[in-house]
Amino acid sequence: MNSPAPIVITDASVLINFLVIDRVNLLHQCGHRFLLTDHVVAEVTTHYPEQLSRLKAAIESGMLEQLSVTEPDEVDLFQKLTGDGRLGLGECSAIAVAVYRHHILAIDDRRAKKQALAVDSTLTIIGTQELMVIIIQAGLIDVATADIIKSEWSTKHSFTLKITSFAELL
Repeated sequence: MNSPAPIVITDASVLINFLVIDRVNLLHQCGHRFLLTDHVVAEVTTHYPEQLSRLKAAIESGMLEQLSVTEPDEVDLFQKLTGDGRLGLGECSAIAVAVYRHHILAIDDRRAKKQALAVDSTLTIIGTQELMVIIIQAGLIDVATADIIKSEWSTKHSFTLKITSFAELL
């Protein structure tokens, strides 16, 4: 009997990294379910309009699932997190859902990670780098391809990892 796929709530930072290289399929195929809140969709719509068609296609095809922050505890935490103005709405909604639904949080922003762990020190948090390791370990791409993607993120999309190669992490 197969156990259900781990559920990951992603914020826009991680999601955009895969949208800009048109590789959301890697998230879908790595053995996890990826969910994003309405607030994350709104953030992509507002700040990354060139990625919107890819996002909509990923949601329509079922590669990503959209949800709303609706549970009272989630709403309370979301309001608390947004109240200090240090994090964006997408980050706050992703944290609130991950905490109260006990899902993995995918986020790259250091401040947001710290805030999430302050709310729930047991929360599992992964970033783009950890996701790429999962993707490599799942056999979806090899290290050389991952390193090409890493280079593209750095040179074309202002997202830099502090590793020379993903081989360092395997």
